[in-house]
Amino acid sequence: MRRTLLVEDDALGGLLLHDMLTYLGWSVCGPHASLSDGLRAAREEAFSIALLDVNLNGEMCFPIADALEARGVPFVFITGYGETGLDLGGRGAPVLAKPFTEAMLAKTIDALNVPASAR
Repeated sequence: MRRTLLVEDDALGGLLLHDMLTYLGWSVCGPHASLSDGLRAAREEAFSIALLDVNLNGEMCFPIADALEARGVPFVFITGYGETGLDLGGRGAPVLAKPFTEAMLAKTIDALNVPASAR
């Protein structure tokens, strides 16, 4: 299954990411724009990886990250804060700083080392 969960509260950014992911060959669950919708999807939907906007209308995405870690699903934090301005609470997930290119997105996803059978 080559499917990703996308949690992004910015409508335009979510559409752009959806298009990038589709072009890269991923089907997309989302974009989910709120913490509650993203958390529900993280617990109930099937996907191989996830992309999480860190700040969802003032709420941090960390409960979603916790749910993904519990399921063993690799994920990427996407943020305008940059990696150095962000306290990830010890999580070792990659950070993709906005703005980014499709090539940067592809490279970050490839670095997740998702088994070919899950792609």
